[in-house]
Amino acid sequence: MDKIYLDNAATTALSPEVIDAMVDVMKINYGNPSSIHSIGQEAKALIEKVRRDAANYLKVTPAEIIFTSCGTESNNMILKSCVHHLGVQRIITSPLEHKCVAESTLELKKLFGVEVVYLRPNKKGDIDLNQLEEALSKSDKKTLVSLMHANNEIGNLLDIEKTAEICKKHNALFHSDTVQSIAHLDLDFSKIHLDFASCSAHKFHGPKGSGFAFVRKSSGLKGIITGGPQERSLRAGTENVVGIVGLGKAMEIAMDNLETYKTHIQDVKNYTISKLKKSIPGIKFNGRSAEEDRSLYTVLSALLPYKDPMIGLKLDMEGIAISQGSACSSGASKPSMVMMMVLGEEEMENGTPLRISFCHTTTKGEINHFVDILEKISASHQIEKINS
Repeated sequence: MDKIYLDNAATTALSPEVIDAMVDVMKINYGNPSSIHSIGQEAKALIEKVRRDAANYLKVTPAEIIFTSCGTESNNMILKSCVHHLGVQRIITSPLEHKCVAESTLELKKLFGVEVVYLRPNKKGDIDLNQLEEALSKSDKKTLVSLMHANNEIGNLLDIEKTAEICKKHNALFHSDTVQSIAHLDLDFSKIHLDFASCSAHKFHGPKGSGFAFVRKSSGLKGIITGGPQERSLRAGTENVVGIVGLGKAMEIAMDNLETYKTHIQDVKNYTISKLKKSIPGIKFNGRSAEEDRSLYTVLSALLPYKDPMIGLKLDMEGIAISQGSACSSGASKPSMVMMMVLGEEEMENGTPLRISFCHTTTKGEINHFVDILEKISASHQIEKINS
């Protein structure tokens, strides 16, 4: 069987239509978008079309879409500019955030004395918004709330609408890392009163190295990368025309097929849950990832009932690409912060987390093969346990 890819939360394969669109740009639209001649302005026009389209999908104005290299850059820009330029003195966040948010927050604390408040998730990985309300009511410091919309390891969904309402009530800025949810969910930022969000094209079959930040025009945010007027002076540097066009095409395909893809992927995910329950006695699912209404349909986090730090390598040797957690933490010797938050000490000691993430090309046949291989590995652990 061909290799099976079940690590779509880390990155996705480029769609053929995206590749074709990017190749056309490389062949034809090679001009610098800042050049005033027609070749440069043709490239500029391509960028502005993608900006308008992205804004239309999110129900915002084109001026609020700022192209960057990825979600990590977008998140860094937003967090650091809020402190440098908007006078933010306090950040409210959680231990479940992506490393780019977690590490940027700690850097701002160390270098500029920003107060950092962590909301403690429960064992299911839920953020208690009563904690947020309480934290916001305790101080008059200018505050930025940074909470991700869909967790990249356990798939838990934040009630982003309610969070935005609470922040608005207390005059706090609200930033959400939406890297896993943009182009997978139908988001309307004209109704969700958040100030900042982030996007990365490679999470929905676009190219790596292309993303954008949503920056509410009333926020007053300023650029961190300076040296030119590009991207409304919020992100200086010659634009990645090829990558932006690829992002635009990928987003167009994803949004045009949103319900079809979602229905297919959710069906495959439900099938995977059922197969794993039948084939791996004692398997558990982390966070809300197995709950259809409370998790992102592309992510399933499982806990195998035995310890096997080599499980990812064993599956890879069988042609199955999968992750034990976030790709950004995959080389770490200790479990991720997310796993430490949602798993008990005994579970951490005796179990093995596994993240299975799907896309619209994932098939039930691939899931059957994956579960068959995992069942054999699990059986070998059971034999070892009996012999010991």
